Amino acid sequence: MSTAIASVFWAGTFLVLSALAVPWFLWGVAVTWFGLPVWLWWHVGWLVLTTAVFFVFTRTGWGIWSGVEA
Repeated sequence: MSTAIASVFWAGTFLVLSALAVPWFLWGVAVTWFGLPVWLWWHVGWLVLTTAVFFVFTRTGWGIWSGVEA
């Protein structure tokens, strides 16, 4: 993958992760699951997903914006 394409890919990925970190569509929903509100489970799942994406980024795209070669 070229540097320009990889840079756009990772920028888009981080933008989507940031935009969906707050569950706007779950505001006002009082549904619970295993005793906790659904919006809290959204955050737990989102943190797990973000951790996995960041792990992949550190293994494949870490030097894209810093100029460091792998």
